Amino acid sequence: MDEVEWWEFESPAELAEQVAGDVAFVIESAIEAHGDARLALPGGDALEMVAPALIAQDVDWSKVTLLPTDDRLVLPDDPRSNFGRIEALFGATGANLVRLVGERAPDDYRDAGRLADERIAGIEWPLDLVCLGMGKDGHTASILPGPDLERALAGPRGRRAIGLHPDPMPQDAAVDRVTLTADALASARAVVIVISGPEKRSTLERAIEEGPLASAPIGRLLAGLEASVDVFWSAG
Repeated sequence: MDEVEWWEFESPAELAEQVAGDVAFVIESAIEAHGDARLALPGGDALEMVAPALIAQDVDWSKVTLLPTDDRLVLPDDPRSNFGRIEALFGATGANLVRLVGERAPDDYRDAGRLADERIAGIEWPLDLVCLGMGKDGHTASILPGPDLERALAGPRGRRAIGLHPDPMPQDAAVDRVTLTADALASARAVVIVISGPEKRSTLERAIEEGPLASAPIGRLLAGLEASVDVFWSAG
């Protein structure tokens, strides 16, 4: 990771407007450079915070591909589905929406990971932008502390998506996951992180300082990034 730049805002609305403008600039630049733009978006609060302002931008969405950074092993109409949220928010824009989990979610998370890897093989890599959220424990993109952490960060080689079995299961979404691998995320041309509140700021600052030895998954992930990172943080 070359450097981390912090952008601080008093309110989530101010943050969202700035992120939306910066992401729109990345999209426009990518379309001008190679004819399209490819972005990975988070679930949770980060997506809900930024999406309305981003949709309002003057963007040629027909040339934009959107996919989740990660997803839960549930059907798209399940409220826990990250793809379902992206589809609900961006479906009317005309963007190409790519799912990690199919219409019928496999029972085995390993199979789900392999199928997701095949599903996104048609996308031209690397991604132009990855937007990440972060949990209070420092997890990001369903890369959680636990026995699957090393596999999510370090392998298998050549894979862009894998299935994960969180242990312990998060109480708010106690299901297996599929996520883009650290390699897929780290190869992006631009990376932004969207968080709010003092607790998450402290967690992220500590993770960045600890780098590759961080206990928080996001610290380990950021240590392997090729791109610089912009962190957008609001106090509220």
